[in-house]
Amino acid sequence: MKTTSEAAFETAIESVLLADGYLRLDAKGFDRERAIFPDEALAFIRTTQGKVWEKLETLHGEQTGARVLESLCKWLDTHGTLATLRHGFKCFGKTLRIALFRPAHGLNPDLEARYKANRLGLTRQLHFSLHSEQSLDVVLSVNGIPVVTLELKNPLTGQTAANAIHQYRHDRDPREPIFAFTKRTQVHFAVDTEEAHMTTRLAGSATYFLPFNRGMDGGAGNPPDRDGRNYRTAYLWEEVLQRDSLLDLLARFLHVDVQEKVTEDGKKVRKESLIFPRYHQLQAVRQMVAAAAREGVGHNYLVEHSAGSGKSNTIAWLAHRLSSLHNARDERLFDSVVVITDRVVLDRQLQNTIYQFDHRQGVVQKIDADSRQLAEALEAGVPIIITTLQKFPFVSGQLAKLSEERGDAAKSHLPTRKYAVIIDEAHSSQSGETATELKGVLGGAELRRKAQEMAEEEGEVELERLFRAMAKRGRQPNMSFFAFTATPKHKTLAIFGRDGEPFHRYTMRQAIDEGFIEDVLKNYVTYKTYYKLIKKAEDDPNVERKKAAKALARFMRLHPHNIGQKTEVMVEHFQHFTRHKIGGHAKAMVVTGSRLEAVRYKQAFDHRIQEKGYPIKTLVAFSGTVEDDKTPEKTYTEVEMNGGVKEKELPDTFSKPD
Repeated sequence: MKTTSEAAFETAIESVLLADGYLRLDAKGFDRERAIFPDEALAFIRTTQGKVWEKLETLHGEQTGARVLESLCKWLDTHGTLATLRHGFKCFGKTLRIALFRPAHGLNPDLEARYKANRLGLTRQLHFSLHSEQSLDVVLSVNGIPVVTLELKNPLTGQTAANAIHQYRHDRDPREPIFAFTKRTQVHFAVDTEEAHMTTRLAGSATYFLPFNRGMDGGAGNPPDRDGRNYRTAYLWEEVLQRDSLLDLLARFLHVDVQEKVTEDGKKVRKESLIFPRYHQLQAVRQMVAAAAREGVGHNYLVEHSAGSGKSNTIAWLAHRLSSLHNARDERLFDSVVVITDRVVLDRQLQNTIYQFDHRQGVVQKIDADSRQLAEALEAGVPIIITTLQKFPFVSGQLAKLSEERGDAAKSHLPTRKYAVIIDEAHSSQSGETATELKGVLGGAELRRKAQEMAEEEGEVELERLFRAMAKRGRQPNMSFFAFTATPKHKTLAIFGRDGEPFHRYTMRQAIDEGFIEDVLKNYVTYKTYYKLIKKAEDDPNVERKKAAKALARFMRLHPHNIGQKTEVMVEHFQHFTRHKIGGHAKAMVVTGSRLEAVRYKQAFDHRIQEKGYPIKTLVAFSGTVEDDKTPEKTYTEVEMNGGVKEKELPDTFSKPD
């Protein structure tokens, strides 16, 4: 029997969602074996696709409904819920849609009417099991397909979200049809009045829940309700699970992430995970998109998201949304979205993620060759272009070349288009010369024309100097910058911020509280303190003299800043204490003050490890070529120092157990 306060909690959620357009669905209408509401699915198809239904009916007569459901379930089991909701399913050669999403613009009233025809259902106490009478507190469905489950707890009864998590882990069999990973329900929420947690995959005791909280005072948790009610988690049903919001999540946010890894014994393992945005990701993307639509082109947005915030996904969602964004007058806002990044990983991720949303080739182009390829993509107006900042200084020359080849010297600059520029890891360096080149290139013919007019007015001879000065000057009317950083410097805030503040923030404190990153300062020991501890161990007869301590005590006689000495401390500490952590998979990272220092440390580490015969390997990461100040003519590159491992192979090599 359910306790009163939990039932009241359910009723509070139900009343909000029913008022927003959900329909109350009776649990009796649920087919436990197929894990759908068959009558709802058929009612939606008949209402929205009458003509196709009639054609199928002439073939199958009274059996039409049964045939359609058979095809639908087969498609769900093969291709998964997301692909079926987004792209429909085949039934005897005809394509049927099981959901209709809101178009990017409102130019077609028919599409808007079809979108409104979606039937979102809410069911309380759904008995889902083939083997028992277990029930789920709340299940939300779209046109008969269950997509969200909620287990609710009320702390007043002595139970919290932690109990709901335990319930999902230990009392919910992931083999039940309704929980089939990617095939039916997409996300599961464990909720009490204070906190919410979610998972996209039930896997028994190994089920991994992520916090789905707004954050409070820069840390984890949720702030008190604005209206003074005792539900701090009201944002979940009043905002995230609202009808339009849930359909938007299914259409444009959820995606399957596939990673292929090589195991220790050389086997390739394919790992699939279903990505549902965390609260701060969803909020940041939606707020930026809404602001861009409202403010138009020519504004800057700074996003301060800590490490562990899931920035790659946030950028992918933002790029996809901006590429099809229309303003209130239904005009497309940006001609192209340019993503500036140095991370190879983001290229692949962006392409895979965006392809899942709109199944079109050529939406995303990765610039992996040269600046000519970038010039061609910009000229062609490719919707999403992924490139590095370093390619921009050469684009002007390439554009001139292209126009020369076409015999059209007048068009040696880009036509003036509107750009959204997303910068992954915004540093002050991006306000320098290279960024001026970027603004100069994207400013296009219009910026050239203005510079020419001003030159004529003021009798200025050096057009190029004037043009560069204009490009350097802050905002350009045809460009909006969306800059991401974990650690904004004063200059970054001044360039991209608003009144010196970021547009959206997910703090390091919250990332630590929520367990996404470690608090490095918690175990921070200075070199001096570490040395004193070791020295004390040497002199104290009651302290066992460990091998490591013996090896370390002799550093008193050495110069404290000798790289060899520091290397020795680090290698010994790693060998004796660190590498055994995280099930023997622990790794260490050394951050140096310069590229040459990185080279020196790499050499010193390798020398020490070889000398001691430890089973440890090292990798170094730095850009370009480093010259040796002690040996003229001697240069170093990352690939050469890593024994031929190329930059794009680094992540995979680093994830191996070496």
